[in-house]
Amino acid sequence: MMIEMNVKYDFTFTAASLRLQEMILVAKALNDKREIDYTNELGSGKASTGKRIFSELRKRVAQLTEEELDILINGSLTAQKQISLIAVCKSHPFIGDFVIEVLRDKLLIFDYHVSEGEFLSYYRRKNEMHPEMDSLTEMTQKKIKQVTFKILEQVGLIDSIKNKCIQPQIIDSSLLNAVINDNPNWLKFLLISDTDIKNSIDLV
Repeated sequence: MMIEMNVKYDFTFTAASLRLQEMILVAKALNDKREIDYTNELGSGKASTGKRIFSELRKRVAQLTEEELDILINGSLTAQKQISLIAVCKSHPFIGDFVIEVLRDKLLIFDYHVSEGEFLSYYRRKNEMHPEMDSLTEMTQKKIKQVTFKILEQVGLIDSIKNKCIQPQIIDSSLLNAVINDNPNWLKFLLISDTDIKNSIDLV
């Protein structure tokens, strides 16, 4: 199940991977209305790098509600990773669709291993639906795969880039409530089944 039909894919995530700590820094700065010195705080002294990373992370943070933003800033490490994943998936439907259509569907039938071939099949399927992908170079395609799996490893949806073993998620109540208040469908990014999402809504 895709989150949204005919949405244009954006691959700017290849410039940043997850960058959880930097994302938290950006979230705090925006929340406190503080200007970020992106050259030194994000770009390791390089203005162009800092601008690019700041632009990407600001886009992700903007996807979160105030309640979700509070979890990103003050939550446990696991909750911070999970809410950052939701922000990435909302910002970049290519990753969000992959999580739902491949990882979640496999987990629901107790198939825990993701193969390179499954990613390739997914990529080719999406390429047929998204003409904006036609112009991507072979190097960019390789980077898309690399960073997609890196993000999934960093948030804990897979154990490692090498093994690609899907990791079921344990979600604390504050994150669960925050996401349900936003949109219960976003729980699918955390590999939650439709039945469990419905049961969670009923409990709220």
